[in-house]
Amino acid sequence: MTHPFHPLSGHSFPLLSQSRAWGEERVFFTDPQTHQVRSLPLAWTSLAPPDPFLVVAAGRTMLRFEDIGPLNQLLKTHQKEDH
Repeated sequence: MTHPFHPLSGHSFPLLSQSRAWGEERVFFTDPQTHQVRSLPLAWTSLAPPDPFLVVAAGRTMLRFEDIGPLNQLLKTHQKEDH
């Protein structure tokens, strides 16, 4: 698990399967505490291919291109409210 904010971050689990479910690639594993099969988005694991943007950015940026548009809109909205 590589997602920094997930409670299981940093833990490893044996992979049961990987498939498309709920509109995204997911990995399935057995929860070691409950012994139930659970799934997570593939992107939250070390099995996901590296994000090309993050590879090219090499730590020089915190915002992705798709994040800038909504941030800009949010800032414009707050500017209008302040005036």
